[in-house]
Amino acid sequence: MENPGSHGWLWWIPLLPLAGSAVAGALHLCTLRARKTDPAARGPAALAGLVACAALFGSLLLSLRGFQALRELEPESARTLLSTVWHWITVPLPAGASFQADLGLLLDPLSSTMTLVVTGVGFLIHVYSLGYMKGDPGYAKFFAFLNLFVFAMLMLVLSSSLLGVFIGWEGVGLCSYLLIGFWYEKGWPAEAGQKAFVMNRVGDACFLIGTFLLVQAFGTLDVPTIVANFPVDGSRQWQLTLAGLFLFGGCCGKSAQFPLFTWLPDAMAGPTPVSALIHAATMVTSGIYLVARLNPLYASSPGLLALIAGVGAATALIGGSTALVQRDIKKVLAYSTVSQLGYMFLGLGTGAFAAAIFHLVTHAFFKALLFLGAGSVIHGMHEEQDVHRMGGLRRHMPRTFVTFVAGAAALSGLPLLSGFFSKDEILANAFAGGGLYYVFWGVGLATAALTAFYTWRLVSLTFFGPERFDHHHVHPHESPAVMTVPLMVLALLSVAGGVLGLPPVFGVTHALADWLEPVIEPGRKILERHGHAGHLSHAAEWALLGLGSAVALFFAHRGYRAYAGGPERDAALERGRPALAGFLGGAWRFDALYDAAVVRPLRLLAAAVAVVVDQFTIDGLVNGSASAARGAGAALRRTASGYVGGYALWMGVGALLISVVWLWS
Repeated sequence: MENPGSHGWLWWIPLLPLAGSAVAGALHLCTLRARKTDPAARGPAALAGLVACAALFGSLLLSLRGFQALRELEPESARTLLSTVWHWITVPLPAGASFQADLGLLLDPLSSTMTLVVTGVGFLIHVYSLGYMKGDPGYAKFFAFLNLFVFAMLMLVLSSSLLGVFIGWEGVGLCSYLLIGFWYEKGWPAEAGQKAFVMNRVGDACFLIGTFLLVQAFGTLDVPTIVANFPVDGSRQWQLTLAGLFLFGGCCGKSAQFPLFTWLPDAMAGPTPVSALIHAATMVTSGIYLVARLNPLYASSPGLLALIAGVGAATALIGGSTALVQRDIKKVLAYSTVSQLGYMFLGLGTGAFAAAIFHLVTHAFFKALLFLGAGSVIHGMHEEQDVHRMGGLRRHMPRTFVTFVAGAAALSGLPLLSGFFSKDEILANAFAGGGLYYVFWGVGLATAALTAFYTWRLVSLTFFGPERFDHHHVHPHESPAVMTVPLMVLALLSVAGGVLGLPPVFGVTHALADWLEPVIEPGRKILERHGHAGHLSHAAEWALLGLGSAVALFFAHRGYRAYAGGPERDAALERGRPALAGFLGGAWRFDALYDAAVVRPLRLLAAAVAVVVDQFTIDGLVNGSASAARGAGAALRRTASGYVGGYALWMGVGALLISVVWLWS
């Protein structure tokens, strides 16, 4: 680790998007002022997109500089850059100790990988947004929120302390609320934003409890200190396992895992670039990053790892099966994200931390591509999102079609593409775990089949078959270059991104795993000590690769052929098995369950509190006091009759009462 004071430039990685957000926000305010006198005035809002893109491009260049600086450091274990600007919090503890939190940034192979994904994919999404959001009244405000979102995510992945991580954690939660509900005037996007915000608060409460337990165990929230001083003798294991469990609860909220996943499909209510940013490069990857960052904490508890793998496998299956019957093009991709995040947690649960990060990276490429491609389709179809009302669009949108197919092929795991290598590495590690992990491997393989089927169902319904849209009102057209060029770049990354993690049986090194080795080594050593790290023979690895290829190719073909003629298969399912169609379409009825078990009881409780406490108790006391005072005043008013005799009588009665009281006392 080099001198902490020599890397102040690291701060510009998150601060440039923050500055861009401030400038875009100021441009939005100037535009609102101009529209007060002329409602049609454009004002300076058009500059906001360029400012936001420039700010993020600068952040990307600095992330590349950081990556190169780490590569030049030797030995590999010293690949860490730290910049601490000040000691933020100091709290005395018993026995003369103290808790201290520094405001600092840490760049190592893991955070460098994350910053490259966030700034690289985020920059392409920003460029795409220049065309997608053109003409929107909130154009400048949108880019202010988008830059702020990236700033919060960069603070999350770069902070050297879990306290700084939590600030970024809350920041992405706030920005998701602002962006999901960006078109709040429509009504339902505002409700979706509120749902995401509230469900994430559940996970955030778990995150806080987990950090409190870590403070109790280590006396600090500094991540390098926790990792360096992690007990290898199994001491305080129950406390550390409990801390890891609560932190994983926070990950379930932020990364949309069972049972806190229902907010993520609704997040597609925001503009499509928001969906791409949330689902691919930023917020939902936070949980995977946190578990990988604290890998010794999780590696020390095999039971907790099994729980993480089980939750990931269940989430993958729920998301994949639900995507099978969705008609909204963005909801298919949203439930696909839930499923793929489950894959990543399955990888973490097997102890394959590098494999999980590998899938995070490849997923960022092809899922950003697919969401932006869906946005291009929606843009060309005049805001139509129902795939049952599409068909034949490959002739009208050739560039969108080619790039979307590239993303679909990567998502479905077709051989030699990025998703194939990252997905199969996770499945291979699950198979190597043996025992209970065979079950998780089976669930993961079944989910891979579902993924290939629903992905090519989506391609078939959207781009092939007869044209099912109204030709009198809808005239499909290709999107402008500012939207399609980012699609082409992402398509290239989706196709070639697998070179980052080619399997060892190919006779090459796993580039990303080697890069991440200094970060994941502490957890790997603990896993080896527990006998958790399984290994496969070359023959078994080739067999699993062949099986994965066969499953992907077969079910991709089945999905395409089943819907090549149109959506009749969906109609047949709804007619023949309506209960199953409703069960899958409603995400296994989890939303209905939450509505019955949480929302409705809370509404009834709120109504009861409003009636009993508010109306009868509080209002009763206030209104009763007012009525009593009013009655007393009315009675007293009647004594003011204007007759001198009456006043004399009252004076006599008063004097008598005073005399009696005086004599008695």
